[in-house]
Amino acid sequence: MVKDIKVALIGNPNTGKTSVFNRLTGLNQKVGNYPGITVEKKQGICKLSRGVKAHITDLPGTYSLNTTSLDESVAVELLLNRNAPDHPDLAIVVTDVENLKRNLLLYTQIRDLKIPALLVINMADRMSRKGISLDVEALEKKLNTRIALVSTRKNTGIDALKKLIENYRAIPASPCVDISKIDPPYFDRLAKAFPKEDQYKLWVVITQDVNFTRLQKELPEIDPSFRIKSKNDLKRLQHKETILRYQFINAVLKDTYTVDWLAAKGLRGTLDRILTHKVYGYLIFLLILLAIFQAIYDWSEVPMDFIDAHFALASEWIKDSFPPGMFTDLLAEGVIAGIGGIVIFIPQIAFLFFFIALLEESGYMSRVVFLMDRLMRPFGLSGKSVVPLMSGTACAIPAVMATRNIESWKERLITILVTPFMTCSARLPVYLIIISLVIPQGRFMGLGYQALTLMSLYLIGVLAALISAAILNRILKIPTRNFFVVEMPTYKLPLWKNVVFTVIEKTKSFVFGAGKIILAISIVLWFLGSHGFSEEFLNADSIVTERIAEEGLSENSKAFIADKIQEYQSTLRVGLRKSEGTVALTDVQDSLDLLQRELEVRAINQEIASFRLEHSLIGQMGRGIEPLVRPLGYDWKLGIALITSFAAREVFVGTLATIYSVGSDEEETIKNRMAAERRADDTPLFNLASGISLLLFYAFAMQCMSTLAIVKRETNSWRWPMLQLVFMTGIAYLFALGAYQILS
Repeated sequence: MVKDIKVALIGNPNTGKTSVFNRLTGLNQKVGNYPGITVEKKQGICKLSRGVKAHITDLPGTYSLNTTSLDESVAVELLLNRNAPDHPDLAIVVTDVENLKRNLLLYTQIRDLKIPALLVINMADRMSRKGISLDVEALEKKLNTRIALVSTRKNTGIDALKKLIENYRAIPASPCVDISKIDPPYFDRLAKAFPKEDQYKLWVVITQDVNFTRLQKELPEIDPSFRIKSKNDLKRLQHKETILRYQFINAVLKDTYTVDWLAAKGLRGTLDRILTHKVYGYLIFLLILLAIFQAIYDWSEVPMDFIDAHFALASEWIKDSFPPGMFTDLLAEGVIAGIGGIVIFIPQIAFLFFFIALLEESGYMSRVVFLMDRLMRPFGLSGKSVVPLMSGTACAIPAVMATRNIESWKERLITILVTPFMTCSARLPVYLIIISLVIPQGRFMGLGYQALTLMSLYLIGVLAALISAAILNRILKIPTRNFFVVEMPTYKLPLWKNVVFTVIEKTKSFVFGAGKIILAISIVLWFLGSHGFSEEFLNADSIVTERIAEEGLSENSKAFIADKIQEYQSTLRVGLRKSEGTVALTDVQDSLDLLQRELEVRAINQEIASFRLEHSLIGQMGRGIEPLVRPLGYDWKLGIALITSFAAREVFVGTLATIYSVGSDEEETIKNRMAAERRADDTPLFNLASGISLLLFYAFAMQCMSTLAIVKRETNSWRWPMLQLVFMTGIAYLFALGAYQILS
């Protein structure tokens, strides 16, 4: 019986490796981390004929086996360590038909590790447009391998690729070049010291920082005569190795790969000059961002209202359908309200990831990285810092991990420390609901005020990151060498299947990652809001009833009843006009009286619930921290939400949804409940002053324990994450305080 095949998918960045992975695996994918290392690990299953499956591991992109970053070394380690669970039976090296010469460097290195390597030449649909001619059969003979010519865009060559994977045993594992030619005496001594080991694998281990424990243990025991080479000597030999490989590659491609530049067509040069222009480039990028934020608001309004309303109906249905009791209250007021507070933002978050995927798939994002290098230099950063900073708009955790491709420790540390200032997707739920409450719906030059506010918050995050980076660059006395290299991929229409995969994967990760935290916190908050031991909590019914009998309903309740009566009267007027006076006035008055009594009962119940919540366990906790947050314009409920959102920023909305739902029997959405919140002086809790204060607090605050944990792991010290926490929280408090005091 044929066993399942373990396949490693490897290639240079921007060769379409992800597209090949998606075509082979479809939805049979999972994402995790390599054991002990927080580098993303994508795996999938490709179903072949006769029930055989290929377990495909998508390795981090790398230009060669001469690694310069941790994620690259992870790929090299897997290829070296034959005892690793995912060590491949077959390596699929994905190349780009337009950059085949450069891509083949990595291919020849993998072949020299004596791993069967299948060469995939991607983007075959671009050959005629670029004037490229390729003799696949001759190239196979010269490389002594099998080649799959594919186009993931046109979905051609994938079936042939699957057949080659299934017949991987027929693919030779012989080396391409003789590595010993770069220094024969050195490699002779190496062979004598390790007679049972492959020379090229030893060479890779010696020259890389790879966790290959067994060989590292043996190195001190061998004849030191071959280890006297300095780092400079090793680098010199690596350069000689590169030259040797390109000599081989040039000979292979001489008669098999040609480019007729006169036949090539395209506007790439013209577009690059415009999109990377020192003035126009920034303006175009700014306009693209503005268009994205406006589309996020305009396109997501309908689905968000639909989700919000149906979660409110679900909560009400549970209360009506289930028997009264603690379990029903937990479901309706804890679980449903908490999860609904985050699910409502799925449309906007999905649209954000959708537009980011479009920019990446089209090749424009690489131009942004190149463009931003000019901007980053004065702040002690480089274009390589742009990738983590841009990734920070999705989530700070993978963004911090993405700094591993930055060679300079100082540059990498500064990037790690300032990345949390970038507006991540977890901030979006807070921004979106606060903006919708305090910013009007009007437009300026076709752009909505709300979209412009959201854009401003993103720019504030960028400015805070750059200013902080400049300060750190002056404070940190760490020697550094800066250089910047970025590949400009060709422009192409986005592959919609990849875009859909990205949106589904990122949105699912956001929802399920946040959902677990919100569910747990919602249950805890519901318990704290539904229980108490004080006399006020235990006797809330009698206390509030007596107070209403003596003083009447509160001003908030009176305003609520008046609004509902006025709304009902407006509806009645329309009905009377349509009925042409056939409805008796006594019937109208009776219905108004009945509504008045129902509203009074609801108002009394709501005042009892509010009083009980205020004196519950969570109310007492909130009252304890209220003196700290009151100068910012917040009440004790917002104070509780600030604390719980330290677990994850998006928990802020889920917390308020849970708190406002405890004891409430109204069929209201979370947005309506927040809009109806009043202070003791009957003014709205969420007004321009408190809203801007909240927005600025979340723009600057760290507010994420997971980010702190990953910063500790990446810097191997609690010093830097604690510095982040204190500095960012202090800045957030001061800006929020200043905004509220000025605007109120």
